[in-house]
Amino acid sequence: MTDATNNVKKCDLVVTRLFNAPLSLVWKAWSDPDYVMQWWGPEGFSSPFAHIDFREGAASLVCMSSPEYGDHYSTWRYEKIVPMQRIEYIHNLADKDGNPVDPAKMGMPSDFPQDQRHTVTFKDLGNGKTEMTVTEHDWTVGYMMELSKLGLNQCLDKMAASIAWLRHISLWSTTREMKATSFCPYLFV
Repeated sequence: MTDATNNVKKCDLVVTRLFNAPLSLVWKAWSDPDYVMQWWGPEGFSSPFAHIDFREGAASLVCMSSPEYGDHYSTWRYEKIVPMQRIEYIHNLADKDGNPVDPAKMGMPSDFPQDQRHTVTFKDLGNGKTEMTVTEHDWTVGYMMELSKLGLNQCLDKMAASIAWLRHISLWSTTREMKATSFCPYLFV
């Protein structure tokens, strides 16, 4: 797509991932602040803060932080939430109080988007597998779009690792409880 007013080429950035986890767990990675803090931010960043107000019309405030680059805040203002199917939100850079900030005033390039629409879709593939697609709409084709793609993929790598760990812990806990429950009655025979 080309913007007719200034002949700038725009396109959507789309990344699809397959998770070896049930839909409910992948959904929680977006809706639960403890889960969001496990994956938000690219390599070298942690997420020390995530205030998630997961309702249509509401906004979440998330922070990614690194020793080298400090704290960076973003808001996700939810336009549409279809449980276990779709999340549509508007992404903006923000200050620590959730007020929008101009990316250019933060030293970002002029093609860094403001009020960028994001769509996340979920598909239950059965057998404990989930497909998730993240779309960042209307990027100006160029360096910032490529950096966003790199960062998004790194975030999704972290999400996959945290979901795998949570799933492992959940399975271990369930197996342990089952063994304890089935073993205990035999102690008293």
